[in-house]
Amino acid sequence: MARMHKMGTVVCLIAAAAILSTQAAKAQDPLKVDSTHSKAILENDQVRVFRVTYAPHEKGAMHSHPNGLAVFLTDISLRFTLPDGKTLERSAKAGQAAWLPATTHLVENVGEKRVEMIHVELKSPPPAK
Repeated sequence: MARMHKMGTVVCLIAAAAILSTQAAKAQDPLKVDSTHSKAILENDQVRVFRVTYAPHEKGAMHSHPNGLAVFLTDISLRFTLPDGKTLERSAKAGQAAWLPATTHLVENVGEKRVEMIHVELKSPPPAK
């Protein structure tokens, strides 16, 4: 009987972890968890487009993106902190574009000027008719 109780507890813990991880994944939408820096400008069944701005030395919240691309409206100097704590620094010039593979990160403007970019998230292709 005690063994069945332990198994029931383990099943409940696994189910709770699954629910919490699903909620955490939903909570990582940059438009929800970092709305100070990300503003939606277009969304349809193919893409979601938003404008991203960071003041000098400003840091955002941890969030996730599917595959997409960025077009830099200003020169940028950013530090990305990944969920495991590893950091990456990237810079680009105004007018450049970059492919962005799916990721989860926290963004920090490590430069002395305001950062502005357009971020385009790609959605899954629509089902064939």
